[in-house]
Amino acid sequence: MPSTDGRRRAAVLGSPIAHSLSPVLHRAAYAELGLTDWTYDRFEIDEQALPGFIEGLDSSWAGLSLTMPLKRAIIPLLDSISETASSVEAVNTVVFTEDGRRVGDNTDIPGMIAALRERGVEKVESAAVLGAGATASSAVAALGAICTGPVTAYVRSRERGDEMRGWGERIGVQMRTADWSDAAEAFQAPLVIATTPAGATDALATAIPGRLGVLFDVLYDPWPTVLAAGWSANGGAVIGGLDLLVHQAALQVEQMTHLPLLPLAVMRAAGEAALSSR
Repeated sequence: MPSTDGRRRAAVLGSPIAHSLSPVLHRAAYAELGLTDWTYDRFEIDEQALPGFIEGLDSSWAGLSLTMPLKRAIIPLLDSISETASSVEAVNTVVFTEDGRRVGDNTDIPGMIAALRERGVEKVESAAVLGAGATASSAVAALGAICTGPVTAYVRSRERGDEMRGWGERIGVQMRTADWSDAAEAFQAPLVIATTPAGATDALATAIPGRLGVLFDVLYDPWPTVLAAGWSANGGAVIGGLDLLVHQAALQVEQMTHLPLLPLAVMRAAGEAALSSR
């Protein structure tokens, strides 16, 4: 069904979705870029509802952001996906082309790299990843671009360890795994990326050593996490989940609007304001 009013639409899909900051960030970008005919919404969509939702979109739609549990479920519904998305079998961005094609990409990986580089982390000799979920695989892919040595993932099960080693082999990263009971050893690495759910690393805060590298904690709500607060209190550099969210969202805005001027500062300020009001 074609659009007749000239507006352009985008949205974030997932379940649960009410907590998502994506509408705040994208709308801030549209306002800064003068895109008055663009709207960005959120929709509570699970795997079962996804095909019907996609088929019901008209030509006013420019793109979609995908969060869990849809990052893999969307792939069979697309015409093509980028090499970046293929490397981790996860799509968080869909762009609808003028000829009606659905193209998938993953901006989490370059967003993570951009967030690290923004804080001066260009290369590291080794790194540690806390957790083994979908975000952890994106972290491994990002480390493939900046880590020259081994990456150790701290996991809770043998199955998760096997998965992480598989991702490392696929991406070309020297991947090692260790049991979660030894997770405090991660803090010896120059870069630690925490990809676990809220509260999972709280107990580790008591084991923060005197000499610290960089902590990248991908959570943004609640913030700071207990681990991030302890890290900062001990003089360590911390990168937060909002940094990742802003960078990956800015890349989505660029792909959907085809405008290369990314209003990172405006988007970050909007995100910080939204979080402070929760």
